[in-house]
Amino acid sequence: MSRVFCLVGKSCSGKDTLYHHILERYPELVPVIPCTTRPRRTGEVDGQNYRFVTQDQLRQYEAQGDVVEKREYHTAQGLWTYFTLRFQLDTDRLLITTLEGAQALMEAYDREAVRVIYLEADDRTRLLRCLEREERQERPDYTELCRRFLADQADFSPEALSRLPNLHSIHTGGGIEDCLTQFEALYHSL
Repeated sequence: MSRVFCLVGKSCSGKDTLYHHILERYPELVPVIPCTTRPRRTGEVDGQNYRFVTQDQLRQYEAQGDVVEKREYHTAQGLWTYFTLRFQLDTDRLLITTLEGAQALMEAYDREAVRVIYLEADDRTRLLRCLEREERQERPDYTELCRRFLADQADFSPEALSRLPNLHSIHTGGGIEDCLTQFEALYHSL
């Protein structure tokens, strides 16, 4: 049975970094590229990090029944939508999503095929990473950084995490090789 590995976690917990290293180490995993209506960050490439779309394109995908899951965020810069398009579950896949996104994937596909891996990092580490990432932006938005950081406390509360069955964790404080070792153990056992 083909599987979908969902990396979830708070902002700056290491999802993007681990995602790219996993894809390098496990070329048999096919990436699922999420879509968003938010503006591109400095260094992001359309079709690699996200598919950057307009609200009109989103409405067209929805009308065609192609949207598997969708999340909307009221940010300091306006409404941003993130969503995942339907894909064939004909090979093992990897994506970054949210707890709600993972739940929606469980409903759209075989629940047993969806593997949810929560990336954990302490708040200090995450805050420093968030600040460093924001400083690289053309127009740093510290208000949005703070909103996201605080929203994550509720979005990834112990109660929210407990709603997902068979949630697995990777601790991201020990460096990328340690993270890959933890992923490898999950990849071969799940």
